[in-house]
Amino acid sequence: MIMKSKLLAAALGVLLATGATACSTEDRRTERWATTENTNVKLDWDKVNEAYKQAEGPEDLERRINEIYGGSEIISVSVHDVDDKAQVVTGFFDRDKDGKVSDPEKIFTIRRELKGSEAQYQTQGYGAYYGYTSPFYSMASGMMMGAMMSSMFRPSYAPMYTTPYVTSEARISQLGAHRSSFRATSPAFAKPSKSGRTYGGGASKPSPSAPSRGGSRFGVAARGRHVDRLASS
Repeated sequence: MIMKSKLLAAALGVLLATGATACSTEDRRTERWATTENTNVKLDWDKVNEAYKQAEGPEDLERRINEIYGGSEIISVSVHDVDDKAQVVTGFFDRDKDGKVSDPEKIFTIRRELKGSEAQYQTQGYGAYYGYTSPFYSMASGMMMGAMMSSMFRPSYAPMYTTPYVTSEARISQLGAHRSSFRATSPAFAKPSKSGRTYGGGASKPSPSAPSRGGSRFGVAARGRHVDRLASS
């Protein structure tokens, strides 16, 4: 009887220890992401994928992404050409304002690969958005798309290997001001009053402080004195 009691106590101890370890691991994981992401905010992935397709350049992409995102944080964007055919776009919360992407800050990556006259891209979620993986979206030369995508089909396209585009601290301030103006005039963010009326509706108008919609001459080589821009800055 004493032997059975000892075995039962030992087994119970193992179960409690295992449960405590699992809870501790889960707590650490939850805390890790709670400090870097608003986990209550959902992302409309269809809009994110379309934003990349339609963007005129990195600055236009980060503007579109922050209009989609409903949280209080500003999403920074890193755009890097791995080689002359592959590009990786990363959306992240730049908490330490160092202009660099760290794993705990990642929200999503978009990887684009060029194959002859066609290209494909796919979006992957991270952190609180882990588990989302888009299908492969196929693009062909001549399709309707923004300059950020269409420029890769141009002979003048120049990949940026060592100096990827990253949202600057100054741009973060501009994006915050623009998004506040956008939300004030967007029906999607309108709040009904006590009288039942909805405020903040109507067409969106760019504010004087709105960030540029251009592409910062990203990924296009100069020819002589002429520079083929993605979009005007």
